[in-house]
Amino acid sequence: MGPAPVVIAGAGPVGLATALLLARWRVPTVVLEAAARRDPTGSKAICFQRDVLDILDRVGVAAAMVAEGVTWTTGRTYFREHELFSVTFPRAQVPPWINISQARVEELMCARVAAEPLIDLRYGSAVTGYHEDADGVDVLTREGPVRGTHLVGADGPRSAVRRLAGIDFPGRSFDDLFLICDIKASLPFPSERRFYFDPPWNPGRQVLVHQCPDSVWRIDWQVPPGFDPATADLDAMIRRITGSLPYEIVWLTVYRFHSRVAAAFGRGRAFVAGDAAHLFAPFGARGLNSGLQDAENLAWKLALVRQGAPSALLDTYELERRAAALVNLAVTGRTMEFLVPQSPGQWEWRRRVLERAVDDPEARRSIDSGKLAEPYWYVDSPLTTPPAVPVAVPTEPGAARPPVPGVLCPDARVRGGRLRQRFGDGFVVLVAREDRVAAAASAVAGTMSVEVIALPDLGIIPASLGAGSDSVHLVRPDGHLAAVLPVFSAADLTAALHRATGRKARTVSRA
Repeated sequence: MGPAPVVIAGAGPVGLATALLLARWRVPTVVLEAAARRDPTGSKAICFQRDVLDILDRVGVAAAMVAEGVTWTTGRTYFREHELFSVTFPRAQVPPWINISQARVEELMCARVAAEPLIDLRYGSAVTGYHEDADGVDVLTREGPVRGTHLVGADGPRSAVRRLAGIDFPGRSFDDLFLICDIKASLPFPSERRFYFDPPWNPGRQVLVHQCPDSVWRIDWQVPPGFDPATADLDAMIRRITGSLPYEIVWLTVYRFHSRVAAAFGRGRAFVAGDAAHLFAPFGARGLNSGLQDAENLAWKLALVRQGAPSALLDTYELERRAAALVNLAVTGRTMEFLVPQSPGQWEWRRRVLERAVDDPEARRSIDSGKLAEPYWYVDSPLTTPPAVPVAVPTEPGAARPPVPGVLCPDARVRGGRLRQRFGDGFVVLVAREDRVAAAASAVAGTMSVEVIALPDLGIIPASLGAGSDSVHLVRPDGHLAAVLPVFSAADLTAALHRATGRKARTVSRA
């Protein structure tokens, strides 16, 4: 018999990504999906952020997604007939944003899973219970138990794993209704994110419009209480946007917003990720993007613990990803306060802000149509070695972060591709000087999977990473900087790696 698998509940994008990422570490998984088969219809998420595409590249689907998806770099916000402002994201080696349906991404992932012998995907296998002991966990299904080392609940908002683990899911659900309607039409609109407050064709409410592949357009309306698409005049609603152009409805659904974060992201050998761990309002695309970051954070830690790292390393999954979820909750909560005010006073304040913003650039700063998704920075994580000289890291959404410990390592063109494509299979040590490679390799030998690379071998100038001529960057498997040492020291590098892998941290010199 081979090694025991990690058991994953849920074959959505977060569960499949977790399995595929673990397979890169040669960790077998059993994925239990309650549904009898995959439903190819519908699409919840459509927006994928640049840094998350790096995760999906490690999963093996990013190239196809970028080739098929609609790239966009501009987001515009309107009030009635007035354009209030726009935000433009710089183009780079990886698109800042692409739009592609979640259903298509799941299809691409399923194809990868089918070709991966380490993944056993079972449909019609709902999790009904589990028992854990000192060596592993027995996951119960109607077909019988499945033995594994750990259980990951990526089984959505009504997560069976979260319920069975006794983890609360506090928060609130909003009464306001929204209608998503995907239509296929040849519309003369650019590939931009367009958000409309109080447009003439949806007075008093808002509409979001996105282009998707194959001439499909995602239209997201705020609709009145009691709205029922079965009795509503959908053609009249759609015609206000398409005019006389022909269209076809591809998919539609009515939904409410939820703002919830699980009280814990792990209990014993069970963990929750994605919608099982957090629910956010969709404006800003912080749901699935954040869920995929959960998957990667948990996957490399599970893999290292199975290789002998302290089990305490898994405690940092909750410390890091729940902190990220709480930030996303706060950001989307503020967005919801502006989009759907909950009192007459808030409605009046919003109306005044929008009307002033037509002529007053300062008033536009108060408009919130959704702060777009971005990675969380683990500057306060116990795995992060603080810099010798403290650096202030901006916390407001969208602010540029300096390349200090805890943030994602900046990307760069290197020989043979991109720097971030070198990450994912272990820790990476980037040394500024070629003559430091042997000493660095000796310092990390026998610890974990660690690759040592000299920046000159990649064609990178150290200054591009905010470092000096003899610096050392320790990069985690998920691409976050675990340490930035201004001067090479074998002892300090060893200490930083011990800290980043959950071992007892040693003192790092402050030379």
